[in-house]
Amino acid sequence: MRRLLRGFTAIVVVCAALGAGGVARADDDYPNHAVRWLVGYPPGGSTDIVARLIGQYLSEHLGQQFAVENKPGAGNNLATETAAHSPPDGYTVFLVNPANTINATLYKNLSFDFIRDMAPVAGFIRVPNVMEVNPNVPAHTVREFIDYAKANPGKVNMASSGIGTSVHLSGALFMMMTGVDMVHVPYRGAAPALTDLLGGQVQVLAADLPVLIAQIQAGALVPIGMAADKRDALLPDVPTLSEQGYPNTDASNWYALLAPAKTPPAVIAKLNKAVGDALNDPEVHDKLVKAGATPVGGTPEALGAFMKSEFEKWGKVVAERGIKDTP
Repeated sequence: MRRLLRGFTAIVVVCAALGAGGVARADDDYPNHAVRWLVGYPPGGSTDIVARLIGQYLSEHLGQQFAVENKPGAGNNLATETAAHSPPDGYTVFLVNPANTINATLYKNLSFDFIRDMAPVAGFIRVPNVMEVNPNVPAHTVREFIDYAKANPGKVNMASSGIGTSVHLSGALFMMMTGVDMVHVPYRGAAPALTDLLGGQVQVLAADLPVLIAQIQAGALVPIGMAADKRDALLPDVPTLSEQGYPNTDASNWYALLAPAKTPPAVIAKLNKAVGDALNDPEVHDKLVKAGATPVGGTPEALGAFMKSEFEKWGKVVAERGIKDTP
């Protein structure tokens, strides 16, 4: 882990130094042909939708097509591997999310070094995770749920969208920080996990708010806490886990843009500005907020520092909970 962090720190330092005065302007010739935008998930999911929304803006305002290429497989590692091994010329970019910082320590035999081989470009959005239970669980607060789980050892099933996913690690972080133990039940995606939560086969799930908001608003699920640093406008009456006495349990989902390491700084600067412009565009901004997301933006070095903190946090959870990349 120390080697990964040293390499990533070096990238962040270079970005900061260039941002301080090493780059006068972005390369006016970029892009002069289509840009390949790799997404490690199938079409139609939230990751794909965000990529296409911002990609459309970049296509319209940078004059070349930002063509989304869905490359699912191996827990997002297939697309990451392709991106990491692509030419660092700005014509391959990659949408990253928490899975990438998790996978860096979860998987032991990757053909790439995510921290070393990818360069931060720009943050997109953060999406809060909400912890909710089936209505049959007698709990409306985190404290009530912990008491219930401790009174029923081995009987509380925690659903996730798969081993090593951000949903799984969110639950693992909760168990690590609160001392409660639950039976992890991994599914192949959030949809079947949600189906069994509604049916009562599992009792609790912590996942993206947009995935759950309709069922929560319909009363089919009971939200007990936001795994975020603040309350969300879509559920203003649901307190965060920190507000309920459980700090350091923030497990928000997030999306960002990366490029292969050694991509020209001028290209990174131009992409960073274009993403910032997209997030400030009223139409794009409105669509993201209505979907339950908070636009982030920021500099490459700010994104780098954030991803470093995510890498450290999830690496600790993987190690302390003994999480493996296979059942």
